[in-house]
Amino acid sequence: MASPVGSGISRHTGRPVHGWEHVVLCLEAILTTPFGSRVMRRWIGSLVPAMLGENLVPETLLKFFTALYAALVFEPRFNLEQVHILSSVDDLRAGRLRLELLGQYRPRAHLGDFTVEGPRSIFVLGASDDRPIVVEG
Repeated sequence: MASPVGSGISRHTGRPVHGWEHVVLCLEAILTTPFGSRVMRRWIGSLVPAMLGENLVPETLLKFFTALYAALVFEPRFNLEQVHILSSVDDLRAGRLRLELLGQYRPRAHLGDFTVEGPRSIFVLGASDDRPIVVEG
């Protein structure tokens, strides 16, 4: 029997994950990996970890969104369409940024089939231990 498209092991629970769950874990790995840090895969990762701790001013947000969009190129199964800031003004002043990423789930895009299965959302919730956390919405 062939394994489902996009399957792996959760780094949080150690259990097998498939489909959309696997995409969420891949996005989390991409966003938390500093660009150029993986041996033999130096092109995988993002500039997001390098930006943690910077002041939340409009220029930094623009750089952050650019780094986020550029990192999502490495996961063809999620096509980003919109980014929503969920943080209140007081949260932003305190340096806490929460985002919702809205996009289309394309389960076989890594194989060249860009058929959309449906809309999905992912929440990027602040930072913990200097690393962004990705949680399915």
